[in-house]
Amino acid sequence: MSKKLGFRKALETRLKKSQVAAKKKAISIFTAMSVAHVDDEELTPGEVRNIEKALPRGDIYTGQWCDNLPHGDGKFLWTDGCMYVGEWYKGKMTGKGKFSWPSGATYEGEFKSGFMDGKGTYTGCSGDTYKGSWVMNFKQGEGAHSFSSGDRYEGEWRRGLPDGQGRYQWKNGNHYMGQWRNGLMHGNGTMIWSNGNRYDGTWEDGFPRGNGNFKWPDGSLYVGIWTKDGKDQNGTYYPAGSPSENLDWDPQQVFLEDLKDAKICTGENVSILPSQKMPNWSAMAKRSEGRQRRMVDRKSKNLSYGSDITDVSTAGEGDSKVQDVVVRNPNPENSDIRQSRPQFKKIMKKQGQTISKGHKHYDLMLNLQLGIRHSVGRPGPVVSLDLRPSAFDPKEKVWTKFPPEGSKHTPPHQSCDFRWKDYCPLVFRTLRKLFNVDAADYMLSICGNDALRELSSPGKSGMFFYLTNDDRYMIKTMKKAEVKVLIRMLPAYYNHVRSFQNTLVTKFFGLHCVKLTGTSQKKVRFVIMENLFCTHYAIHRRFDLKGSSHGRTSSKPESEVDPTTTLKDLDLNYIFRLQKLWFQEFCRQVDRDCDFLEQERIMDYSLLIGFHFREVSSPCGSDVPTPTGNQDPLTEDAPRLSQASKDQFPSDRWSSVRLGTNMPARAEKTVRKSDSDSQLVGEPTGVFYDVILFFGIIDILQDYDITKKLEHAYKSMQYDPTSISAVDPKQYSKRFRDFIFKVFVEDT
Repeated sequence: MSKKLGFRKALETRLKKSQVAAKKKAISIFTAMSVAHVDDEELTPGEVRNIEKALPRGDIYTGQWCDNLPHGDGKFLWTDGCMYVGEWYKGKMTGKGKFSWPSGATYEGEFKSGFMDGKGTYTGCSGDTYKGSWVMNFKQGEGAHSFSSGDRYEGEWRRGLPDGQGRYQWKNGNHYMGQWRNGLMHGNGTMIWSNGNRYDGTWEDGFPRGNGNFKWPDGSLYVGIWTKDGKDQNGTYYPAGSPSENLDWDPQQVFLEDLKDAKICTGENVSILPSQKMPNWSAMAKRSEGRQRRMVDRKSKNLSYGSDITDVSTAGEGDSKVQDVVVRNPNPENSDIRQSRPQFKKIMKKQGQTISKGHKHYDLMLNLQLGIRHSVGRPGPVVSLDLRPSAFDPKEKVWTKFPPEGSKHTPPHQSCDFRWKDYCPLVFRTLRKLFNVDAADYMLSICGNDALRELSSPGKSGMFFYLTNDDRYMIKTMKKAEVKVLIRMLPAYYNHVRSFQNTLVTKFFGLHCVKLTGTSQKKVRFVIMENLFCTHYAIHRRFDLKGSSHGRTSSKPESEVDPTTTLKDLDLNYIFRLQKLWFQEFCRQVDRDCDFLEQERIMDYSLLIGFHFREVSSPCGSDVPTPTGNQDPLTEDAPRLSQASKDQFPSDRWSSVRLGTNMPARAEKTVRKSDSDSQLVGEPTGVFYDVILFFGIIDILQDYDITKKLEHAYKSMQYDPTSISAVDPKQYSKRFRDFIFKVFVEDT
């Protein structure tokens, strides 16, 4: 008996020591240090004080503080040596400030929500200096960069690279003035060497390409067509002395000698971005509250722990079993795991039904995969972006027989006997190169070991949609009329997507046909295109917008709407606010794309939008309220834009941002004043959410044919002619633009 009492006394002493140590640790985690300018009493809401805070990892904040967040002027010092001094707004670096790196590099200028955004100057540790405009950590807009090598670029930037009009001056005196794309000389431009030589003409990916003139200081001139490989190169040399005399001169000397030192400096890389250093204030505060709450729970449950472990007489003072009893919370419901924002399921079943053996389209999938592997893997000529008109000839197609036993050019297979057709194979091979699609990855996505997935319900047209397992490509079966439209507009489509790399129109990668042999002689035509929603983000809402109102609402009842439901114009209850430069680029590109579609007599297209709420960490299935209801897409307890820090992403994710893909924006909730179809865009409510946007123009293969003209005439007698989708391409284009430019606005 005395042995048991002795053990209990020792155990109680151990428990008290553990509680004291835990209490000291909890106090040191997130409490204000006793320094000047801070009182022990709690701050009243809205009150601003000057304080100094020591944060969990040893970071220190000194400055103005309001509502448990930095607000006003303040200084933040990280343990790795990074430092920010400047303005804060509700916990975020916003306004004017200076960020310093341990390497000695600095950025001084404007910030927005932790990002270098606005006018600012970056000075690198190696001597690089950029002064100009920034958008979300990228050099974008007008700016000048002086490199440590002595080179200098001054002009337009996009996503951190020279893009647009600009002038590059090399240290040796050479300089280029003209157009740029993706950091390379591209478009019309002039190169002047320090020795007086000069080239005026077109460029492609950093080299002369197409029509151009090369002039020497003595007046000699070469006029011709330029190519780097020299294959299609031709021209005439005119000496200064006797213009009538033609002499041979090899333009390849310009590529081999004159341009060998014309390297474009990339500048130094930023080791870590200011936005990546932003603390998650709300999470730290909740962890602190959780720890303090657990300490109270442990203290109140102390005696019950002691009475419940009478059968441990063999345990020593340092035994791990006793330590477990001290640390473990016996009531999981009180754990701080549930104190943060609502947790959602992290794995969401992929959309569509996997096509496995026994599926009615299993043989078709095998045929498709066999044909793609044959088409893409077949050796072809070196792809040049300059295609001859014959490549677009509607008769330019290749038939291949696929007998089950195999042939000289095809492997044996377990599917039925079929024939395979490639439409304009050279054009689509070139398009894949233009869109930077790797042939091996393309085949692996479509023809790998993983089966395709068929979407659960076909579209309104009756055609079927299939997705590759990695979600990169969508395959759609087509009507013969759609194939004819695509082939007819293919030359204009190719020129358009080549001219405008930010185009929002659908990216097409291949056009094919499977013809079954035998009595059925069935033909299945299909096109392979980009899946707009191939992303690691969960798409919480998706809308298909045309700018018309008749029949433009979801057929599903509100209770059945989920993240995979495609909503329509009358279901829309958001407007999207884009940063100034993104908004300007968006407007320009929508105008270009609509002009192209109008010229091709295309109508009935739509803008497909999908977005991810950045406050929701994972797919949420039925936990997400319906967008047409009165509830917000987040629970009422979830923090909104003005109350929580933005998600922090590695810099490589931001590097994939482009128009229509992975775009950060703000979504503002809207409410319609009435149920009238005349009001497509509701009134803004002032409730904002951080979102990631994905969008593009889809369904671009419907021309204004006799069927659509009859549909327009018939529906115009029954409904308001301006509310129906079937209208003349010119009218459709204007209505579409007017509507989209109300849905997307500049973020002020």
